[in-house]
Amino acid sequence: MNEIHQKAKNVKLFAMDVDGILSDGQIIYNSEGVETKAFYVQDGLGLQALRQSGVTLAIITGRSSAMVDRRAKELGIAHIIQGRDDKFTALAGLAKALGFELSQCAYMGDDLPDLKAVREAGFGISVPNGCEQIKAVSDYITTKTGGHGAVREVCELILKAQNNFDAFIAKFE
Repeated sequence: MNEIHQKAKNVKLFAMDVDGILSDGQIIYNSEGVETKAFYVQDGLGLQALRQSGVTLAIITGRSSAMVDRRAKELGIAHIIQGRDDKFTALAGLAKALGFELSQCAYMGDDLPDLKAVREAGFGISVPNGCEQIKAVSDYITTKTGGHGAVREVCELILKAQNNFDAFIAKFE
């Protein structure tokens, strides 16, 4: 069993950033100054499958957005931490509150505020469009970019490592 597979097999908590991970990182304002984000629907299905398999999901983001709250609620993500630049402290605190060791946590990020969380999590993940410092400390770099299926790729990797992927697929057959 390779190291990535073993790290994915141990995941009990999957936490992620939003901008650059669940979205493509663009911040778009309409003519009234209202911020909009686009979320990739296939990422959502992967997150729901992971949650249904027993993995706890969390969002830890430096920005605050009602759209993030809405999307998280749609997906059944119970732990939403917004407006936090110190993402490692947020991750460690959440893990402790839930009774998980950091070795049981996956964290997915793309930029410097995510650095310590990616490095210290049991399974640190980034995207090809992540900054070099993040990619250097990541255990896994997705083939897909943020906001375009990267989260789904990680969900499927974890589902496969935990022998839950076939059950996920069977729901649609």
